[in-house]
Amino acid sequence: MAKPRDEMLTIPDVIEEIGVPRATFYRWRSCKKGPKSIKLPNGAVRIRRSELNRWLESLEESA
Repeated sequence: MAKPRDEMLTIPDVIEEIGVPRATFYRWRSCKKGPKSIKLPNGAVRIRRSELNRWLESLEESA
């Protein structure tokens, strides 16, 4: 059985999902505080679904 592919999200997909302004997301990226991203040869940026989930989990506070 083939392993399912990790969904590649665009920046608009990510900012819509997490509910932050585009400028905030780009500020996080410039400060290396956002999820790891992939820059494609055509200049487009993608974020793997697994990386977004990992990053969000890293932000969770323990009770």
